Amino acid sequence: MAVFDTPEEAFGALRPVCVQLTKTQTVETVEHLQARLQAVSDSALQELQQYILFPLRFTLKTPGPKRERLIQSVVECLTFVLSSTCVKEQELLQELFSELSACLYSPNSQKPAAVSEELKLAVIRGLSTLMHSAYGDIILAFYEPSILPRLGFAVSLLLNLAEQEKSKQIKIAALKCLQVLLLQCDCQDHPRSLGELEQKQLGDLFASFLPGISMALTRVITGDFKQGHSIVVSSLKIFYETVSFIMADEQLERISEVQPKPAVEHRVAELMVHREAKWVKNTSDKLTLLLKKIIECVSVHPHWKVRLALIELIEALLLKCGQSLVGSAGPLLKALVGLVNDESPEVQAQCNKVLRHFADQKVVVGNRAFADILSENLHSLATSLPRFMNSQDDQGKFSTLSLLLGYLKLLGPKVNFVLHSVAHLQRLSKALIQVLELDVTDIKVVEERCWNSGHLSASPETAAPQPWSPMQRRYFRFFADERLFLLLQQVCQLLGFYGDLYLLVDHFMELYHESVVYRKQAAMILNELVVGAAGLEVENLHENHIKTSPEDLREIVTSILEEYTSQENWYLITCIESEEVEEELTMKRSGLQAITCGAHTCQVTSFSAFSKPSPTICSMNSNIWQICIQLEGIGRFAYALGKDFRLLLMSALYPVLEKAGDQTLLISQAATSAMMDICHACGYDSVQHLINQNSDYLVNGISLNLRHLSLHPHTPKVLEVMLWNSDASLLPLVADVVQDVLATLDQFYDKRATSFVGVLHALLAALEEQSDPPKVDDSDTGPDVEPPLPVQIQIATDVMERCIHLSSDKDLKIRLKVLDVLDLCVVVLQSHKNQLLPLAHRAWPSLVHRLINDDPLVVLRAFKVLRTLAGKCGDFLRSRFCKDILPKLAGSLVTQAPVSARAGPVYSHTLACKLQLAVLQGLGPLCERLDLGEGDLNKVADACLIYLSTKQPVKLQEAARRVFLHLMKVDPDSTWFLLNELHCPEQLTPPHPSLHPVQLGGTTGQGNPYAANVLRLLQELQ
Repeated sequence: MAVFDTPEEAFGALRPVCVQLTKTQTVETVEHLQARLQAVSDSALQELQQYILFPLRFTLKTPGPKRERLIQSVVECLTFVLSSTCVKEQELLQELFSELSACLYSPNSQKPAAVSEELKLAVIRGLSTLMHSAYGDIILAFYEPSILPRLGFAVSLLLNLAEQEKSKQIKIAALKCLQVLLLQCDCQDHPRSLGELEQKQLGDLFASFLPGISMALTRVITGDFKQGHSIVVSSLKIFYETVSFIMADEQLERISEVQPKPAVEHRVAELMVHREAKWVKNTSDKLTLLLKKIIECVSVHPHWKVRLALIELIEALLLKCGQSLVGSAGPLLKALVGLVNDESPEVQAQCNKVLRHFADQKVVVGNRAFADILSENLHSLATSLPRFMNSQDDQGKFSTLSLLLGYLKLLGPKVNFVLHSVAHLQRLSKALIQVLELDVTDIKVVEERCWNSGHLSASPETAAPQPWSPMQRRYFRFFADERLFLLLQQVCQLLGFYGDLYLLVDHFMELYHESVVYRKQAAMILNELVVGAAGLEVENLHENHIKTSPEDLREIVTSILEEYTSQENWYLITCIESEEVEEELTMKRSGLQAITCGAHTCQVTSFSAFSKPSPTICSMNSNIWQICIQLEGIGRFAYALGKDFRLLLMSALYPVLEKAGDQTLLISQAATSAMMDICHACGYDSVQHLINQNSDYLVNGISLNLRHLSLHPHTPKVLEVMLWNSDASLLPLVADVVQDVLATLDQFYDKRATSFVGVLHALLAALEEQSDPPKVDDSDTGPDVEPPLPVQIQIATDVMERCIHLSSDKDLKIRLKVLDVLDLCVVVLQSHKNQLLPLAHRAWPSLVHRLINDDPLVVLRAFKVLRTLAGKCGDFLRSRFCKDILPKLAGSLVTQAPVSARAGPVYSHTLACKLQLAVLQGLGPLCERLDLGEGDLNKVADACLIYLSTKQPVKLQEAARRVFLHLMKVDPDSTWFLLNELHCPEQLTPPHPSLHPVQLGGTTGQGNPYAANVLRLLQELQ
């Protein structure tokens, strides 16, 4: 844990050491600095990066001989700084690159300086770390023509170390650093995809080094076998990646024959290469000679990994440089064919894969022998698939999965020969399960909350152009490229289309039940099997194939749906909030399983039915993703079944609505997407249309579940989502349910108030929108009998009574939500004063407490309620407001005014400023609506006068002006006099000489801070 988290703290600790190092360059001082750096956070280190680098660079650049141990210490310390920070300036990157390279410069020789192995290793690691620390596009900006001499020196240095050094560690480090310099590093810090112009610029730059790189690496590759296979493998990789990039057909075909004049100095221009046709021909001829040497040596290398690397070299060069290296095609293909029967099974498999990829075969349907071969190849590939996905780069994984997809397309209906073999099916299924393993360690999944989860999209037409919603971005453990997931989707869809669907669903359902670790992947596969079986996204190469019947597909979907929405798979712990955890634990049966997460891996932990496990981030992430995938599955099932999905709405819609009201953002989004998919599939115009058309059985389910709330704790969420996403036509249907909700709230107010207050908020919002209240039939009432209250008025009355009790709840969120509901209650009841005024009287003490003695957020919300009350029942509140609230508000404004006057621009974003602003914005309308007396108006004016000063924030000045505009309407004469007492813009001349002149107290000078605002207000009065 860092001791110094802020730049200020870190600067105080590092400054003395940096100053000391600048004065005296010793190993001890450098080591002291590095020890201090260990205690500094990365963010603070980034802020102080250049300050820390200065004494280190100063030490390296100090003229005169220096001890090797000192240089090594400086380079290691510099490397540590770079490993924890980003270099954001191109100039700094280039200067550090030169200074590090110069540490191994020998003025009397072309070879690296004769220094210790430790220093060489430190410099190599420093260069590698420096390039990795380059921020964003800085790394690409580094590779400009002017860098050619310095980059050439570094490349030459590294090649020399890789070729001449005896230390294997230095050789490997030099080759890895060379990979970094040539942008071949596998890490995420380097750009993965380059634009055409960037490829050309880099290709032109690296072409200058191609002769040196290719010849030096050839000497390393064809050197003594005793140097170790890893050095040869690394050299082969650098060789083919460099050649395939510089000689890529895609690049060369875009290069003109005429070389543009480079905008660099003459010395650099001479180093640059123009890759026109003649250069390509000459280079190709020389590379052919080198490749023949490499093939002759490597094809008989004793280690299988080197021979495997040769296949990779052949594949890369023939795929990318088929035209430019046409002279090398013969030897390369000959070498590839020669490795078909290699003694190593790994080399055989790779060689066969490359040959199949190259050959443009046409499959003859009905060829049993060919189908058998493909089946065996499919089995072999399925066996190797997890290893490939764990070891290859994304492009390699893409090729592997493309091959798997190709096998399935070629096999078509004959894939069942593979699937009916238990061994083959298990190999293939376990491979898919492993490859699709999700990374569930990201804390953001749990952190992201949804605060308005009740509102869904208005119509499916606006959601997406395709007939299903886009999937949520998920992160897999073994790959990051989204294309790979699309390939895996297609693989699963083809299995569902051509395979025995009942067999596949049963098999993956077994895996779903077998372990929590498999469950998410199995669900993803099941979702795609169903879509594939419907034939909606499948390219069918076999026209005679018969699809799964709609009846069978619906039967299969029904069974999967029941499994997804079962209690043990639907109600999982997804957050740490007490009420949510209690709800989920209530839903759990015996043998609860959750995933717990270690440093790098996840494992399954079982809990007894009566224990209350503490959920981990990993387990909650896993549960969130499981629910999201199952929700996504419901949407995919609707897409696959189309209008037939209407038959399953009674079992699918209620659980989806539950999750649409979930506070976890990902789950709410997934449920919303599923609702849109259902609308698309079943022909509903919108989510509102969907809910209205199915509201009868939904309301019935809510009513039943409310009676057993401990077993169905999510029931309020369903009603809340329905209310937010429906219209007035739903209200008569839910009237009885509302009484059940209120009765249940009375029973469980201490445990489940949060859920029920959300329902009440949605309900009152719906009542507020209802413009036409139902009319009462007067014939049913006698002359002395009051007519019954309209339904919405009775509901609002009942709700407001509950809110009065809940407004003092200890939970801040509940108090805030209750105040919102109270505000809506007042609006709904405004035309029924007989109901509103007694309730306002009862609510007043609690509202006063919220306004003068509560959290600032609550005060803001309570003030909004006060304004609404004043607008709907003004006379009723006048004396109460003046007695209980006005003195506190005025005192608060006076107390806070000096603070806001001294504050800087950031103050306008603080809660204190927002409170001042809310009070100022509300006081004017309150004075006008409540028709305050002169004494109370003077209190308001006195409290607001100071905010007319130009020293106050602009927003507060504007709000204060609006207060006085309202005061002008109530008492213009007093307001005019008060303003002139503050600033008198002109001397008042008596209308007759016999009258004495009136002298007002306001100053007339320009230095008065109130002058500007007072003048604007006086102009309004005129």
